[in-house]
Amino acid sequence: MTTPVCTLASNPTPYPSFSAYVRTRGTVLMRTARSLTANPCDAEDLLQTALAKTYVAWDRIEDHRALDGYVRRALVNTRTSQWRKRKVDEFACDELPEPEEAPAADPAEAQALRDAMWRAVTRLPDRQRAMVVLRYYEDLSEVQTAELLGVSVGTVKSAVSRALVKLREDPELTPVR
Repeated sequence: MTTPVCTLASNPTPYPSFSAYVRTRGTVLMRTARSLTANPCDAEDLLQTALAKTYVAWDRIEDHRALDGYVRRALVNTRTSQWRKRKVDEFACDELPEPEEAPAADPAEAQALRDAMWRAVTRLPDRQRAMVVLRYYEDLSEVQTAELLGVSVGTVKSAVSRALVKLREDPELTPVR
């Protein structure tokens, strides 16, 4: 990895201490920039932008012992601004693309699936069936189901989990491939 070189102007920098700082801390700062981006080129651009902001504010920075923190904050703020300004590509066209309509579901097939599901639920043991009906058909929470049946919440969770395993394995509900 190369150390970033600040090339803000063709003239030598009026802040020799800035150049020295970039030479000595550039690798560490690049590592920070890399942790903020997924792409090495984006990390270089991010660091270059943060260093440019630091350069502009160099004479206003009172404590040069805290420069790493200043540059890191500039890195994070710059990256946050980039996230907020995500570019959305829009293309003008004469016609609006219409999504292809999905074929309408056959009501008979939907009813057959509901019937098969209900038959599978009725094949569950009484306690599991009661918990599944209360949880998923009556839309009660685990706590409400436990209170209604006089059992612990853990019992409801484990019984419903076992019931769902049985329903997933039910041959009548297995999707045709």
